[in-house]
Amino acid sequence: MIEVRRIAKNTVLIFLSQILYYILTFFTVIYTARYLGAEGFGILSLALSITSIFAMFIDMGLSTFMIREVSRDKTVADKYIPNVALMRLILSLITILLIVLIVNVINYEEIVKIVIYILTISVIINGISSIFNYVFQANEKMEYLAVNTIILSITMLLGTLIGVYYELEILYFAYLYVISNCLVFTFITLAYLWKFNLTKIKIEWSIWKPTLKEAWPFGVAAMSGFLYTYIDSILLSIFQTTAVVGWYSAAYRLMLVVLFVPNALNTVIFPVMSPLFKSSTESLRSINERYLKYMVIVGIPLGFGTTFLAEKIILLVYGAGFANSIIILQILIWTMVFTFIGASFVQVLQSINKQLIITKIAIICLIINVILNLILIPLYSYVGASIATVLTEIILVGYTIYAAVKLGYGTKNINVKNDLSKVIVASSIMSAFILYFNELNFYLLAILSILVYIVSIILLGVFDDIDKLLIKNLLNR
Repeated sequence: MIEVRRIAKNTVLIFLSQILYYILTFFTVIYTARYLGAEGFGILSLALSITSIFAMFIDMGLSTFMIREVSRDKTVADKYIPNVALMRLILSLITILLIVLIVNVINYEEIVKIVIYILTISVIINGISSIFNYVFQANEKMEYLAVNTIILSITMLLGTLIGVYYELEILYFAYLYVISNCLVFTFITLAYLWKFNLTKIKIEWSIWKPTLKEAWPFGVAAMSGFLYTYIDSILLSIFQTTAVVGWYSAAYRLMLVVLFVPNALNTVIFPVMSPLFKSSTESLRSINERYLKYMVIVGIPLGFGTTFLAEKIILLVYGAGFANSIIILQILIWTMVFTFIGASFVQVLQSINKQLIITKIAIICLIINVILNLILIPLYSYVGASIATVLTEIILVGYTIYAAVKLGYGTKNINVKNDLSKVIVASSIMSAFILYFNELNFYLLAILSILVYIVSIILLGVFDDIDKLLIKNLLNR
């Protein structure tokens, strides 16, 4: 029960910070997109796509490896911090060279190149500061991660408002990422020195090989994931225009907003799940089963609701200039539905040291995604890219669940099919409500639709006694 309460406390803390982060980021994206227009927003989004991919190269799985190891043995943090920092520094230098090479081979316009180079600096700063984040996460000190997140989101929003007010050029918005990450770096470094004291800097070359050997599967999996997440934007920039990238990215950024749900849970649950692999596999299975159920409850209505509200959302958020983003959002949101369903199984495989399986799945899906994009983008432009993303996610999640079940971490203690059917029925009722009352004000319609869904799943008996006990413990906090 203590473990449940600890998870509940950290979940609430991370959820609140993530909600605030995504709300502020939501407005940051709105103001940026409306101000820069599809063309300018496309350039910034393209640069973010490229640098996000290479951020995973800088990480190379060291983050997940470090969280896993420190959560199991808190005393190894001092050993890993200086060594991982140096590894990342070396990887950062390699990254700079690779980015310069790639953007010149593709032969982007000069303004695009400059924005990419500026954002590369931001990614490197973030890569170094995040090392301290991992120590806090492994020690389940989520309040520091929460403050970190809030600092970043507030700085980005305030900086964006300043840029819009003074009518600054696109380069300012690129430098804003550097400034924000510098502030985050300052805070998390000072917080670490205050909480854990300065670690003795000692480079132990002997641990590099085993560390990289264990970490690289995480890194390749993450990089593959980011590649198939962002490769569509890069290929759109090659086959289409930056305006098309802007339309696509506008919908994509809205879709990514809802990732705060699995991201928050992953941040809290992974340090808990990892030790359970050795101490209590039954508890690990139990957490996985509950995690899956709650992701189904949240993810499926999200897909239904967004599909029927997409037009209202896009026109409200971005304006008529982004009308082409409507169909993109209607397709892409189903990527999130499958992401939610597969989230718990990814965490299980990482917790039981089966990261190599995730790596293999990610590489296979990356190849499939690139092939699909190369076929569909020339034929159907942004619609083709959207379809390719959804199909890839379906394959990835299906393969991941299959691998977890084969290893004995399936869902044995809850009736998934029964819960799934009830959630689909409740989502259908909500969708019918949206269609019938479509002329209502968007905010009122959204709130009423959520209430209709909640009432429906309660009446259908989706929540069992364990769910009610967990909710009661959570509220008692």
